[in-house]
Amino acid sequence: MQSKVIAITGASSGIGEAVALHLAGQGAKVVLGARGEARLEALAAKIQAARGDAAFVSIDVARRDDLARLVESALRHYGRLDVLVSSAGAMPVGPLSDLAVDDWEQMVDVNVKGLLYGISAALPVFQAQKRGHFINIASTAARKTVPNQAVYSATKAAVLALSDGLRQEFAGKLRVTVISPGVTDTGFLTHVRDDALRSQMKEAAAKFAMEPESVARAIAYAIEQPDDLNIGEIVLRSRAQP
Repeated sequence: MQSKVIAITGASSGIGEAVALHLAGQGAKVVLGARGEARLEALAAKIQAARGDAAFVSIDVARRDDLARLVESALRHYGRLDVLVSSAGAMPVGPLSDLAVDDWEQMVDVNVKGLLYGISAALPVFQAQKRGHFINIASTAARKTVPNQAVYSATKAAVLALSDGLRQEFAGKLRVTVISPGVTDTGFLTHVRDDALRSQMKEAAAKFAMEPESVARAIAYAIEQPDDLNIGEIVLRSRAQP
């Protein structure tokens, strides 16, 4: 891990923040990307205070040029990029009958287009280096949708399809890993507009949400494998989640 340069989207909170702290703690050089510049600066300072190595750049994954700036930041600070962790996600779930088209577009922009923009920015670098590792965060919702989560599930199913297509096209050259977490304590409920639905989901999360550090450890496991081994997907959920 100590030789790795790892860029992380959505790094200012939730899973992305946990991943940044965990990997930096293991000696990786991390490049943090998210919209909240103040939180990124505080996180980078925390990592550096613990003798870790971190750089940061304020980005919005829904903007193609911003992902290019994230990759460029890694190259500028460290001379290369070994891993791109696409952790940024949006989850303003609700019933289809609400016709919350703006929320649907946000999920597509962040969860799907943001992933594609990251691929477009990092892939030429990985090809030139003849090595690289994409780690894409999906969800258990990619394979099992429930009422109120149809659009979110669709975007996460797209993550699975895009990741496996990328893996097949670059088999023997690059590594591609999908991490599919179950319910995770990330503050996602702040995105849910409907009070009754938010209360219902809060009650469920209290019963079986896992900590984001669990996801961080799974990502570290995938990265630490020998270069000739590709971990295709890791599905993880708390033991209590049905």
